[in-house]
Amino acid sequence: MVVQILSAIFRLIMQGIDLYRIALVVYFLLSWMPGGYQSKLGQILIRICEPYVGIFRQFVPSIGMVSLAGIVAFFALNFIEYGVEAVFQLLYQLLTQMG
Repeated sequence: MVVQILSAIFRLIMQGIDLYRIALVVYFLLSWMPGGYQSKLGQILIRICEPYVGIFRQFVPSIGMVSLAGIVAFFALNFIEYGVEAVFQLLYQLLTQMG
């Protein structure tokens, strides 16, 4: 029973990460469109994506007019996904060993 709940939580988190990854891609593509961030969708994505990407803007320098923070944030999300997967694998192993 606990393993099934853990599996459901894992799938939910992974789907959330996938959806956030899609939101990031759309957010980045909007920067190429004039007025993209002023649209309703742009405003929603700014509220969702900018807090996360903003963390990387503090540390990743821009090259001319191009910010690399988005690329670093996107790849960091992959590492976060790997970390979540590792934690859930460890929990699964512990639970299966216990009983």
